[in-house]
Amino acid sequence: MPRDLRLSRMLHVLIHLDRHVERATSDQIAGMISTNPVVVRRMMAGLRKKEILISEKGHGGGWQLARPLNAISLRDVYQAIGSPPLFNIGSGADPTDCLVEKAVDARLDLAMQEAERKLLKQFSEISVEDLAHDFEQRFAALQGDADEASANAAFKHFRTDG
Repeated sequence: MPRDLRLSRMLHVLIHLDRHVERATSDQIAGMISTNPVVVRRMMAGLRKKEILISEKGHGGGWQLARPLNAISLRDVYQAIGSPPLFNIGSGADPTDCLVEKAVDARLDLAMQEAERKLLKQFSEISVEDLAHDFEQRFAALQGDADEASANAAFKHFRTDG
């Protein structure tokens, strides 16, 4: 089963919108996260509905933040993208008469519910600003440790004009 990248992609976009571009079109965002603009609009719609983003149509339009990153938790973004399954493991999908499978499924279900509860609690405690701050620390370290060409190559990724 392929990994669901929507959460990481949307966090990526939110940090760009805060730190690098005030407003971006679906085409520009698609370029940032290597997908197509239709997929971007579909993913961004949930963030707009949860009042994380606002959008304007037409010339000069695009997507922009509706609130600061410190007011947006990872859980907010997770819920805005539709609360996809957090884990690719779990109990059997089909009901069975086998008592061994029932015991395994019951224990797995309890463990997965507890793990999900803990992870969502942690998501609630981490703001997107925390991630942006981590980015800034990594970028500053890259600038300090690497030559200027390496730092410029890393920063090129953040431009939305190509």
